[in-house]
Amino acid sequence: MSTTRVTQNLLVSRSLASLQGSLSRLGKVQEQISTGRVVNRASDDPTAASAAMTFRTALAKQETYARNAADGQAWLGTIDSTLSGMSTGIRRARELGLQGASTGSSTASSRAALAAEVDQLRESLVSQANTSYLGRPVLGGVTAGSTAFDATGAYVGTPGAVMRTVGDGVKVRVDVTGTDVVGPNGDSLFDDLSALSAGLVAGDATAIRATLGKLQGRLNTLGTVQATVGASYNRVENAAQAAVDTGNDLRGRLSEAEETDLPKAIVQVKMQEVAYQAALAATARVMQPSLVDFLS
Repeated sequence: MSTTRVTQNLLVSRSLASLQGSLSRLGKVQEQISTGRVVNRASDDPTAASAAMTFRTALAKQETYARNAADGQAWLGTIDSTLSGMSTGIRRARELGLQGASTGSSTASSRAALAAEVDQLRESLVSQANTSYLGRPVLGGVTAGSTAFDATGAYVGTPGAVMRTVGDGVKVRVDVTGTDVVGPNGDSLFDDLSALSAGLVAGDATAIRATLGKLQGRLNTLGTVQATVGASYNRVENAAQAAVDTGNDLRGRLSEAEETDLPKAIVQVKMQEVAYQAALAATARVMQPSLVDFLS
């Protein structure tokens, strides 16, 4: 039966190794407390590190969806406000037309005043139709220009859908083509207002009444478009909330995977401190003997 010869050098080396290991464990726990993370490098816990990377990637996607949804809400909210303002302007134009159609109670000068106000309304509606968000006209489609309609009221935008990705495989259109709101060039809302103004100046009740019917049709169209915008807004809003909720859930999982449980870590650091102090005491006793002690 063989026995291992235990020398003073062996005792010292083992004691120093034990002391270094105890100090290393203490340092690791202290690092977890100071950084607030149990995974500071992949080697600390490869499984947790891999899970954390997966959670971070998924979280980044949800944050992108949330930003896209917020941008989409801003687009649709701007469009909704624009359509509401345009509807108010059209209603006012109809009121002026109804006043001018009463030939028995209107004079040439009063009709001229009504026509002047209709012209002002037309300019205002053209301006509203050119409402922009972040420098892009919300009724201009995918145009690179800054306006959807020129000064004459002709559509100069580029038809095309402005889409926003608000979820996995979920895209929502956040714009409205200007011609869907006011009609095509040559037969648009602005052409109707020009005809109404001309009818008022000429005192042509028949032309005025015909134009009033068209304006009512424009109001109906705006109402339909606005309802579609509202439905899209609700869809984007729901997607935004879903992205926020999913993001919060992922943050919770990420926290569980890599963040330090402080109460547990504090207990561990106290235990490692006691272990380190014990290792120091043991090492001090092992390294205490000198040559004089062996000769005495």
